[in-house]
Amino acid sequence: MNNLEFFKSCFAYELNGTVAAFKSLPSDKLDYKPNEKNKSAREQVAHLLGHITLFGNILNSNVFEEKDELDFADGQTAAATYEDRAKSILTLLDNYSEEKWDNEIVDLQYNGTTVISVPRFRMMWIFLFDTIHHRGQLSAYIRPMGGKNPAIYGSSADTI
Repeated sequence: MNNLEFFKSCFAYELNGTVAAFKSLPSDKLDYKPNEKNKSAREQVAHLLGHITLFGNILNSNVFEEKDELDFADGQTAAATYEDRAKSILTLLDNYSEEKWDNEIVDLQYNGTTVISVPRFRMMWIFLFDTIHHRGQLSAYIRPMGGKNPAIYGSSADTI
């Protein structure tokens, strides 16, 4: 299995946990945040929706910016959007060139200034790991918000 195939497998697996976390969010409590320094649940979801769009930008362009997406009504809507976009990414990955994946350099910019310039495969892994990180933060919000934590890596106290 090459790096591209391994990434695709990991991406497909992680998709399910993120969708489950979104679906577990109580819709009437998306403004919840555990501390003033934390993002709210709504902001965490917006950040993750921005990431799923970003994966397509990384695959289709050599220069891109990260942007959060606030246009969703609730966790169910966010889950459907995330899942649809992830399926599009998986389709792109099915036909993706190993040469582009392994060797092309891409630039993440912030306000027009490049903040990191790395091979495409590395940028994709960076944002997959960042997605897992933010999903973990979001999953810690679910129970205090009154929801039930989904099984992401094995069962949770709410699923057994």
